[in-house]
Order: sequence, then C-alpha cells, then structure tokens
Amino acid sequence: MAAAGKGNVLVSRLIHRAHAEAGWYLYAPACALVEADRTRPGTAEHLAALPGVTVLDLDLPAALAVARQASWAAAHCQHTAQPTAGRPEGAIIPTTDPERWRGQPVRVLDLT
Repeated sequence: MAAAGKGNVLVSRLIHRAHAEAGWYLYAPACALVEADRTRPGTAEHLAALPGVTVLDLDLPAALAVARQASWAAAHCQHTAQPTAGRPEGAIIPTTDPERWRGQPVRVLDLT
C-alpha cells in the first residue's frame, strides 16, 4: 500500500486492472491501511476511494488471526490471503518486500 503512495508503476497497473477488468480484485485489509497511513498520511483515504479497491473490515475471524501475531497489518494481510468460499485459491499479496513473507503460507507478487 505504501508503494501505491510512492507511485510504483506495477501497483498502478494492478489498481487499473482491478477497476477495468472483470474478475480482478484488490483487497485492502483495514489494519494494513492503518499502517500504510501511519507511514504516509493520506494513503488510506486515497486507496479506500479507488473504485477497484475493496476495503476488508476487521471481522471476528480476522481479529482472532491478528491477536496471534505481533503485526496487525501483516496478520490481517495473511488472514485475507487464506482460501475462503469466495476465494477458494486464496488471494495473492502484492509486496515490495517479498522476503518478509518467506516461510509464510501465502502467495506473493514481487513488485520490485
């Protein structure tokens, strides 16, 4: 999310694709939005206003996942990436820090 605020071209393409193409979705876990906004004020409001971005609330299952980890943002992202009835294959985490996710049960898209 911070990469979007810094003008990362790959993030811009993802955002455009989620808005313009059926079947493409970008999920913004609320806890990750908070962390991105703390790093770069205004990021959360900007991303939440984009038509291709779906903000995911901190519901009870997500809150329980967050409670088990030190970083709320990372925990909410990892929870969001897990398979669900609506996303049987799970979601992919786009990141500029793929090493942060090494050994975690998630798929990543390296934006560097």
